[in-house]
Amino acid sequence: MAARPAPVADPVRLLRLLWSPPEPSGRSGLSVPAVVSAAGRIAAEDGVDALTMRRVAAAVGVAPMSLYSYVPGKAELLELVLDAYAAQVYADGDLPIARPHWRDALYFVATRNYAAALAHPWTLDIPAGRPVPGPGITGKYEIELAALDRIGLSDVEMDHALTGLLGLAHASARAQVGLDRVRRATGRNDAEWWRQVGPALDAALRGRRFPLAERVGTAAASVADTAAEPLSTLTYSVSLLLDGLEAARR
Repeated sequence: MAARPAPVADPVRLLRLLWSPPEPSGRSGLSVPAVVSAAGRIAAEDGVDALTMRRVAAAVGVAPMSLYSYVPGKAELLELVLDAYAAQVYADGDLPIARPHWRDALYFVATRNYAAALAHPWTLDIPAGRPVPGPGITGKYEIELAALDRIGLSDVEMDHALTGLLGLAHASARAQVGLDRVRRATGRNDAEWWRQVGPALDAALRGRRFPLAERVGTAAASVADTAAEPLSTLTYSVSLLLDGLEAARR
């Protein structure tokens, strides 16, 4: 039997909730922002799987069915929480455009998004879908596009460049979060893990030849700080992307 598809948010109702949430109502004085704040705390503490309408209702002190009068369902709730998260990425006022050069600004965009994802790993567990832009996501987009404006790219190229840059940041953050989780689960650091796995891997590879994998893997292992590999990969990948943008500028 095929798996049931995940519920999809009602985009029109969601847009109203994002941009014009209703005023607090009822004896509880509950509001959509209060619901979103409670949901964000649950996701941060216990992960996205723990984010249920029943759990959020308990956190804000209403019956589960009452919560649906504020937010239609979990699909909409996730979108609202992600938009609130996006609004916090540059909430400290440290903006990319303050950097002296566009390359510095874009590198800052990449590392700021990487750091934000590491600080909120639950955001990486939400499958990508068709975004419904709220004020948080739209404001973040505006801030990041400013780093690309007037450097000689078309508007479409600016959007592609930013999307690629954020993709690199999120992929590297996802790799780092995965490493952190497996290290905690196994109770072993990378050196201890390789001491355990190395002999078994050598035995499995005996009589087989992978010359490029052996050469490059050995070289990478000899210079890599394993605790920082995803960040090192991000730094290198961003530099290549920036070199390409340099060549594409008109």
